Amino acid sequence: MARVLVTGGAGFIGSHLCEYLLGRGYDVFALDDLSTGSLTNIAHLRSHPHFVFTQGSVLSRRQMNETMRGVDIVYHLAASVGVKLVVEQLVASIENNVHGTEAVLAAAADARVPVLLTSTSEVYGRGDREIFSEDGDLAMGPTQRGRWSYACSKALDEYLAFAYHLEQDLPVTVVRLFNTVGERQSSHYGMVLPTFVRQALSGQPLTIYGDGQQSRCFCHVSDVVTALVGLMEHAGANGEVYNIGSTESVTMEQLADRVLALTGSRSQKVLVPYDQAYLAGFDDIRRRVPDISKIKALLGWQPTLGLDEIITRVRDDIAASVVQTPV
Repeated sequence: MARVLVTGGAGFIGSHLCEYLLGRGYDVFALDDLSTGSLTNIAHLRSHPHFVFTQGSVLSRRQMNETMRGVDIVYHLAASVGVKLVVEQLVASIENNVHGTEAVLAAAADARVPVLLTSTSEVYGRGDREIFSEDGDLAMGPTQRGRWSYACSKALDEYLAFAYHLEQDLPVTVVRLFNTVGERQSSHYGMVLPTFVRQALSGQPLTIYGDGQQSRCFCHVSDVVTALVGLMEHAGANGEVYNIGSTESVTMEQLADRVLALTGSRSQKVLVPYDQAYLAGFDDIRRRVPDISKIKALLGWQPTLGLDEIITRVRDDIAASVVQTPV
């Protein structure tokens, strides 16, 4: 079977992707610097005969060149993630995303290895469309506002990937993920669903940023990794960009209400102004819903898990981790 490299393989999505690939018979090599990933995420994979983990950074050109040898496919997930982390570490986030992707693409081009690049719905920026399609224009905010640096860095990653595709004929597929959630996702970097669930289970107030009326769509990680692998196993995905996400939209206040209902919590809801949660002048997008017709036409893919089932799984996972953690 093919040998696969997963950068960011000890992260939330990366660990699920490694698990799924092993289940399909791939030999999996995971690379992660453990800055936001965790060995706990891949503990159950370490004894698998077809899984190899290496602690290292995509920022190292030498390590990327060495790691790329003998690999057939690369899933590039390593990146700075989470709004909280990005706004607190602007320089590091830009450098990690841009220079890391540059190193991965250069090594892949030298070795002639196809690359799947994970991008983000953030690249759509401040657009006010009802539904975001892959061929739509991108509308970034002012450069003085660091909140947009993440979106711009990921957009530059996309441009760089397609530049390699056009100039060096490197097989490249880009995906834009819309709020992927599920088991093993950390709440440390501002991820809203595990944050709400942890607050509800511990009886703390659920902190809703802004007025709570901004809406998002949440897709379970198992559906996402199925889409990622499906794209790399389909020749028609080469040179294309695809949205991956759910189309079930919910406001943050509605999400909090559903978390409270499904956890049986009596916690209160508290609105926190953006200026207190992040930085002065923080921008947010009121609505972000993906058009997934393109990937559906190619693969027949669409999410299989609804929001209530996702919340229930996250609840059970967090509750189990709390029980297992010694006081």
